[in-house]
Amino acid sequence: MLILLPPSESKTGRTRGNAVDHERLSFPGLTDTRKVVAEALADVSGRPDAAQALGVSPNLTEDIARNLVLHTAPALPASRVYSGVLYDALSYATLDAAARRRANRWLVVVSALYGAVRPTDSVAPYRLSMAVNLPGLGPLASVWKPVLAGPLTEAAGRGLVVDCRSSTYAAAWTPTGALAERWVQVKVPGATHMAKHTRGLVARALCEEGADPRRVTALPDVLGDRFEVRLHEPAGAGRPWVLEATAR
Repeated sequence: MLILLPPSESKTGRTRGNAVDHERLSFPGLTDTRKVVAEALADVSGRPDAAQALGVSPNLTEDIARNLVLHTAPALPASRVYSGVLYDALSYATLDAAARRRANRWLVVVSALYGAVRPTDSVAPYRLSMAVNLPGLGPLASVWKPVLAGPLTEAAGRGLVVDCRSSTYAAAWTPTGALAERWVQVKVPGATHMAKHTRGLVARALCEEGADPRRVTALPDVLGDRFEVRLHEPAGAGRPWVLEATAR
């Protein structure tokens, strides 16, 4: 199983520790692109119009400043860097040992800076959205799409792709071919805050339950004790199944 998560806007850092070692991150095929994006991000973040170029509030000076020290800033596991509503609901730190092992194998955060990382990958906090048209590179979703296809398809293997990403991050990679038949997007009725919270709960539940089905139609049985679920068939070829989930 491959459970795709979006990053969070809010990120946690620390004052001491080793910097990111790109050679030790998961998905080594992404290394070159990671370095190119990091360099372009640092360049634009040092400009007077950085906030405008990054599509953020000019008040976020500390967040933008983080982008200037990506090669020296202390790194920490992605499970700790990403925070906010979805990650509070996932509560990775409170998973038991078996569930955490599954989380380390199944969870992948799709990132505008790093492409894709697992919970144990040590990364630096940054400010960058996949929606940004980064000067010198162009739209980031288009930058990442060709290089993410191979690693994420391989990571999914014969299992399901449970997609908890927002549309902004889904644009960076969509399953194709036979894998698209095992692709399901998690949709949550209601406000954005509740959607993020529920997606975090779904990711946690899958890691705790431990089932690794090969068919999307098995998911309602896996999640049915914790959620009200409705499964909708794909709207067409190459389109995802849709799982509507509401926490009980």
